[in-house]
Amino acid sequence: MSITKEEILDTISNMSVKEIMQLISAIEKKFDISSNIPLNIKQDSSKNKKEEKVLFNVKLISIGSNKVSIIKIIRSTTGLGLKESKDLVESAPTLIKENITKENAESLKKTLIDSGATAEII
Repeated sequence: MSITKEEILDTISNMSVKEIMQLISAIEKKFDISSNIPLNIKQDSSKNKKEEKVLFNVKLISIGSNKVSIIKIIRSTTGLGLKESKDLVESAPTLIKENITKENAESLKKTLIDSGATAEII
């Protein structure tokens, strides 16, 4: 004859606190375990980990002396038309691309800087 979980819980619910504590001690000894181990170990370790940013924004700070090449870069990168790209470049400092990968952000920043602009990844 096996005992169901409900029967075990019913029996425990009729016990005093002292009897429950004695039962816990007996279980710890029988199975060589400890009830003092925190149940939220996973949560504590996740608090220590710093979240790594995965999406980045590229901000054009200034266009430098080579405005035409910066407009071309912006057009090819964003898919905007000539007028929209020109307006965007002239409104610097402004965000060029948002929510892109780190590699794409670094590549765009390098291209802008190589063409004489000042840019940053945020």
